[in-house]
Amino acid sequence: MYKVDLNSDLGESFGHYTIGMDDRVIPFITSANVACGYHASDPVVMEKTAAIAKKEGVRVGAHPGLPDLMGFGRRVMDITPGEAKAYTLYQIGALAGICKAQGISLQHVKPHGALYNMAAKDYELAKGICEAIYEFDKNLIVLALSGGELAKAAADCGLRTALEVFADRAYEEDGTLVNRRKEGSMITDEEEAIARVVRMVKEGKVTAITGKDIPIKADSVCVHGDGEKALAFVEKIRKTLIDEGVEICPLDEIV
Repeated sequence: MYKVDLNSDLGESFGHYTIGMDDRVIPFITSANVACGYHASDPVVMEKTAAIAKKEGVRVGAHPGLPDLMGFGRRVMDITPGEAKAYTLYQIGALAGICKAQGISLQHVKPHGALYNMAAKDYELAKGICEAIYEFDKNLIVLALSGGELAKAAADCGLRTALEVFADRAYEEDGTLVNRRKEGSMITDEEEAIARVVRMVKEGKVTAITGKDIPIKADSVCVHGDGEKALAFVEKIRKTLIDEGVEICPLDEIV
């Protein structure tokens, strides 16, 4: 039996600004990555998002990012491993407090945006992030790019690691995501994206942007739901996976 988790980046609204459709996406996923106030979100949004996830029986994870609200955490910053550790610890602690008050616990941690991509390539930075996670709660699962340095650092720190793939992103031959500024970085054809996901889950392979097949492991699929079309895609990818004999379940039932 094939098993896979469906995760989505949520809780990214801020004050009077609304981003995404969290209440409509959450029922179709199994793990919610909740922004922790650095790249997006605020305490009220964090509390509301955790409450919706609890109601729907969806696991909650921290989604720490770089301290860059204006850039939505997608701009690379020159930070040390020690700073990455402190930023991560601060954000995990904030969300964990909200979850504790609601009677739920954190399942995982997935870095956001530029921090995620930096950690996928920089082992020392990734180690700083993992040290923060381990010291806070060694039972937390690290959600990391398949084949990246964050996954290696998490394993070295003794943390459970779930490997993530993306439905709508193209891959380089080394397993990293194609830079968003590069042509072909996004998979825009819905049927192609779904077929790629099914193959990643069942065959452990994906076709890189060069046309070469590369090995990949899919414990979790990241799906985005910030738009009517994207919401329909989340529904369709879930249904297709189930039809293909894949069990949809949270990370803590996979790793």
